[in-house]
Amino acid sequence: MSLDGSTLATTDTPDNAQAFGRPGASRGQAAWPLLRFVALVENGTHVLFGADLDAYHVGEATIARRVVRSLQQDMLCLADRNFFSFELWQAAQAQGADLLWRIKHNLVLPRLKRLPDGSYLSQIYPSPKDRRHDRNGVWVRVIDYQLEGVEGAEPIYRLVTTIPDHQQASACELAALYHERWEIEAALDELKTHLRGAQVTLRSKKQDLVRQEFWGLLLTHFALRGLMHEAALKADEDPDKLSFIPAVRVVRRKLPAFVAAPPGDEGSDASGHRG
Repeated sequence: MSLDGSTLATTDTPDNAQAFGRPGASRGQAAWPLLRFVALVENGTHVLFGADLDAYHVGEATIARRVVRSLQQDMLCLADRNFFSFELWQAAQAQGADLLWRIKHNLVLPRLKRLPDGSYLSQIYPSPKDRRHDRNGVWVRVIDYQLEGVEGAEPIYRLVTTIPDHQQASACELAALYHERWEIEAALDELKTHLRGAQVTLRSKKQDLVRQEFWGLLLTHFALRGLMHEAALKADEDPDKLSFIPAVRVVRRKLPAFVAAPPGDEGSDASGHRG
């Protein structure tokens, strides 16, 4: 699983502006109110789940506190460095999932026990005061690595994980696995660009309808990705090999054949008469 967030522009109305707010701009404020949302994605299928939304000024980490409640045992959650905090780490770990999160390389993490694969065990603390007094610490495993020969790569990448055993998952394996986190970027692009189409903003003019439209988008994406997953299983293919855009086009072409039947007896036409 990967954890990430994004924003969606809403129609410029007083109700939406009051509910969601606007980011600042070089001259005043942005043209449209924005909502902020955070979600989990199942990396193998691109299925988004556990999402929540809020006003633009509410930080991703705050919304993520509600989202990580959807984590379960036997899951491994990946997250970028902007999400890391002691409180959010504890909240996510409390769900029983394993975690593999990137952190800022300047975070103080003493090497308390070096492991044969080059990773090491350390502790994180709720506050600098707790660190100074060595109290309320939580054990983590730290992985530092570099990406050689990659243009634009940073000098060092640092990951922390709840998996302490280097034999269960080596540092090289986890470093390679972390880059699967970019799968959620593709899933968010599917939702915001390819599924929504050419619309710049969500259509709804009232905040309640904006929320309804947001959940409708997520449900539609879930349904499409569910169909793609079923198709991949039948063809014995990796779901990652199926393209989202052609799938959307196929479903759109087939929609007229699956128009909902009107209320009434089975076999009735649109006027209520039996065929």
